[in-house]
Amino acid sequence: MSGRFLVLEGIDGCGKTTQLRQLADWLPDSGLMPSGAQLHLTREPGGTPLGRALRELLLSPPDESAPGPTAELLLYAADRAQHVERLIRPALNRGDWVLSDRFSGSTVAYQGDGRGLDLQTILDLERIATAGVTPDLTFWLDLPLQESLKRRGARIDDRIEAEGESFLARVSEGFQRLSAERGWAPVAADQSADQVQQVIRGLLKDWLAQALL
Repeated sequence: MSGRFLVLEGIDGCGKTTQLRQLADWLPDSGLMPSGAQLHLTREPGGTPLGRALRELLLSPPDESAPGPTAELLLYAADRAQHVERLIRPALNRGDWVLSDRFSGSTVAYQGDGRGLDLQTILDLERIATAGVTPDLTFWLDLPLQESLKRRGARIDDRIEAEGESFLARVSEGFQRLSAERGWAPVAADQSADQVQQVIRGLLKDWLAQALL
């Protein structure tokens, strides 16, 4: 029996990390996972040892080492290929569940809509890197841009976050389009963390009930 692959997507500040951890704490005892299945909590970039090194190059590179837009795209693809080959596919083949903070949708939104890179090139790299692995269910934490900026406040931005408001606005629009195109489960993220978590759990239960019909 193959496992389940669940992903959380959204702009910076939408609460993905908090929601991912709460979901990971709840799932093993929720009764939704088959007996013996393990839960793997991961993220992109950085879900493997190679990915952690790439994450540093992508988000906090040494001075004068920041990748250009095309190199950035290729580094994200390399991270994803390693992630799929070494962690995600083996876990799913064992019947385990994988819960990931970001996947290929983020690359389309950030490097496609945000950077303006060629969409077909991005999709071609996605096909190569994922080798046919796609999420069973993606939750899109839908947060208005101004609320995202407010939540982030005075914290130090990483290299991508520091691109500015107009860049993040394009990314936000990209996520909205992707959610509709790819059948993601939208979740209003401008509620309390507990409210958002309850919505996510309800959506997951409903989806699993339909999947088992």
